[in-house]
Amino acid sequence: MARTTTQSNSQLLHTAVRRRSASGFLRDYQLYLLLVLPILYFIVFKYVPMYGAAIAFQDYSIFQGVTGSPWNGFENFRQLFAMSQFYQVVRNTLMLNLLDLLFSFPTPIILALLLNELRVIWFKKLSQTILYLPHFISWIIIGGLAFQMFATNDGLINNVIVSLGLPRVPFLTDKNVWVLVYLGTGIWQSAGWGTIIYLAALTGINKELYEASEVDGAGRWKKMWHITLPGIRSTIVVMLIMQLGHIMTIGFERPFVMGNTLVAEYSEVISTFVYKAGLQSAQFSLATAMGLFQALVGLIFVVLANTIAKRFGEQGIW
Repeated sequence: MARTTTQSNSQLLHTAVRRRSASGFLRDYQLYLLLVLPILYFIVFKYVPMYGAAIAFQDYSIFQGVTGSPWNGFENFRQLFAMSQFYQVVRNTLMLNLLDLLFSFPTPIILALLLNELRVIWFKKLSQTILYLPHFISWIIIGGLAFQMFATNDGLINNVIVSLGLPRVPFLTDKNVWVLVYLGTGIWQSAGWGTIIYLAALTGINKELYEASEVDGAGRWKKMWHITLPGIRSTIVVMLIMQLGHIMTIGFERPFVMGNTLVAEYSEVISTFVYKAGLQSAQFSLATAMGLFQALVGLIFVVLANTIAKRFGEQGIW
């Protein structure tokens, strides 16, 4: 009897939950309709292309397609790992991404903290707008601007250096100096846009904490160190985990536009290697194997970073 009553109560609860879900869907159907396009985007451009990862394990022929090409196991990976260029592009990708992580990651945090301290509203909004604008400029245009600014023979900066009686600096042809230009342009292009996330996080800090600290005699520095930074620590950790997930992923436009043959020792990265091997040399299986290896390493970094964050008491991303 008791068992029958329990089953009956469970069925009633299940029915009530379904009715509530259905009524909630009908009430907010406009919001669910807004999800249709984003879901379709991820299905078409993120999940469907996963089918093409099978090319990494095939002797792929563009005429036979994925279904008709013969399988060759891990032969593409053996060929990939045997190439000396493979280790060079992996090294360059890690090096440039780690330098970006070291210099580009803290910059939006610092900018957000500085903008948060501004009290003149119009100047604060103007500064935000000026800082955001480079994000909307194509890397093709940025590359052209960099060439006009840093060219050895007729670049604006070198012309100023020569006018001061100093020798020209090979900004774009010396590999060590080129890395500094690469990092500088990346910071200029992305730092302002990254501040949006941290400024949004700053708005969630309880203002009463600042008022209480003022009563205790805390200055701006102490308020920033003991209230502001701890208040956005979770956001910083999440952004750091996401950044570590891209440690093996590097955009194609930036190194391709900024690089040249004279600095190829540092500018050749995984994305340019995949472009040259896959499109220019038609080695589709090899390029796919490189992309799959890249994704696997990125997944490992995300899992490790998330695990470490949870060990230190942070929420993580799952």
